[in-house]
Amino acid sequence: MNRRQILALAPFTLAAPAFAQADRPIRLIVPVAPGGSQDIVARLIARHLGPVLGQAIVVENHPGAGSNIGYELGARARPDGLTLVAGSDSLSINKGLFRRLSFDPVEDFAAVAQVTSVPQILVVKADFPAASLAEFVALSRRLPIAVGTPGNGSLSHLLVELLQQATETRWTHAPYRGGALAVNDLLGGSLQGVMINIGAVTQHVQAGRLRGLAVSTGGRTSALPEVPTLAEAGVSNIAVSGWHGLVAPRGTEAATVLRINQAVGEVLRIAEVRERLGALGIEPVDAPPEALAAKLREDAERWAPVIRRTGMQPD
Repeated sequence: MNRRQILALAPFTLAAPAFAQADRPIRLIVPVAPGGSQDIVARLIARHLGPVLGQAIVVENHPGAGSNIGYELGARARPDGLTLVAGSDSLSINKGLFRRLSFDPVEDFAAVAQVTSVPQILVVKADFPAASLAEFVALSRRLPIAVGTPGNGSLSHLLVELLQQATETRWTHAPYRGGALAVNDLLGGSLQGVMINIGAVTQHVQAGRLRGLAVSTGGRTSALPEVPTLAEAGVSNIAVSGWHGLVAPRGTEAATVLRINQAVGEVLRIAEVRERLGALGIEPVDAPPEALAAKLREDAERWAPVIRRTGMQPD
């Protein structure tokens, strides 16, 4: 019996509590501080997921150590379906970035659901003397260029490294403890560019304060359709997107994982959820658990060589 056949039999179960311990809330661990896109998406999904499952969800923020404090807490939790973790692309990155972890960021989790796809975008100030990625690259061969990211070892940092290799240029990497600080310095003129997830700068680009030079995905985004892709901007063979999603401790029953995955799909069809994600420039993703499991492993294999080649170190 395939996933569609299983799910066709399942909807009636969602009207009742989804778990045997329905009197206990589900704990959703968010491994970052409140306020960022990962936290915003986690809380948005949790607010609607609880009623769909018929069970309360309590969100807990456990930031620190490159998200590893929260991830380890989730990995060590009982696999009873009552602990979920708001994962992101950092899971696959951290597998290669951190040498001494007491858990495996990929193997110690059961993939539950990828919730979003998050494009990265290279932005400059609206009055910066480079109106395209080609002009930005050309300018960087004549003048010093500093590009900010949300931190060492972030997806943005990895993408900056890939771009420098593809264009045979060198920029000064300026890591920040969070994307908002990098964007503030870009607006203030301390940086020449910032690579960041699109939701952090969508409103600035729409308001004309910043200019998008390229998005990292294979196709243009609905939030900023005027911004070309890297391929359209002249850099082929690079297609990168971040993500938000849910994982559970390894050993969580497959039936429980599937039930939560289906419920997430229902949440993603709610108009308010789609509108909120769209306002952030984030695309909803409704896919089976196996798709996220494959992405976790494929991304870990992709990023480990880049981390080794560049000697990248975590903050």
